[in-house]
Amino acid sequence: MKNEYLEDCPYYLNDFLTYMKVVKDRGERTIEAYYIDIRTFLRYLCLKHNTASDKDFSEIPIKDTPIEWVENFSLNDAYIYLGYLAQTRNNSVTTRARKCSALKQFYNYLFKKAALIHNNPMIDLELPRVKQALPKYLTTEQSIQLLRDVDSKFKERDFCILILFLSCGMRLSELVGLDLKDYSPENRTLRLFGKGRKERIVYLNDPCIMALDDYINNFRPQVDDNAIFLSANKKRINKRRVQQIVEQQLKVSGLSNLGITTHKLRHTAATMMYKNGVDTLVLKEVLGHKSIATTEIYTHISNVELQNAAEASPIASIKKNNK
Repeated sequence: MKNEYLEDCPYYLNDFLTYMKVVKDRGERTIEAYYIDIRTFLRYLCLKHNTASDKDFSEIPIKDTPIEWVENFSLNDAYIYLGYLAQTRNNSVTTRARKCSALKQFYNYLFKKAALIHNNPMIDLELPRVKQALPKYLTTEQSIQLLRDVDSKFKERDFCILILFLSCGMRLSELVGLDLKDYSPENRTLRLFGKGRKERIVYLNDPCIMALDDYINNFRPQVDDNAIFLSANKKRINKRRVQQIVEQQLKVSGLSNLGITTHKLRHTAATMMYKNGVDTLVLKEVLGHKSIATTEIYTHISNVELQNAAEASPIASIKKNNK
């Protein structure tokens, strides 16, 4: 956990973040999100108790926020807080839903796990309803175009990165975390470490094998770094550099106006697998999803496309003759 969390937090928030990391095995980005969301809540409490009216909201210290303020915060207070987030902080419904979820987790820990408060007023807190949007993705033709048009100083590396995203549906963090020992050409597999360092094995098709072998054997610098993908300075490539590579290659292919990111390439891989007959339970394991409900978004994509196909039929435009 980052030191600034420890320095800024009241003891009970520090305990909560430690619990989420050590016991619940949440990743660093998730821990940071919890910290930011609960920090906003505690700053609001300081405003509510008139202890920080002379400070800018982003400068309100939270370290000395009494836990009694947290315990005495009612369910009705929580809905007023959500109104404050919407009207004063201009938070979107998605952001409010996330902060609401963090608050529920926080209170559950304080009451049920740590016994630091005597009741949990957030147990019946309802999350704002977020409209589920279908994920963006490339068509099969656009995906092939992206791979065919790869053009850069490190063409073989960048092609390999793109084809792994599009074939395996791995996360950005999983790709940059790949070590040479994680690749088994004999077994045609890659070992990935997903959220919470959960390990899984993905199997590779012929184009992925060829791309990896070509890059590793012929173009990857021979240095001591164990990472598969190296940057220009011969160190493990970082997430931002991979994002830039994807952005550059989308531009080269004329696909930069579609809102595609590294994560959307993961959606693309999952969509192509589902449309080509991969069962959702199998897809769940390939993608490393914890819940089948997360994977089922790709069945909704298929249903929408089926509906669009029906509407696109020339027969759909024929009206009944009332004669």
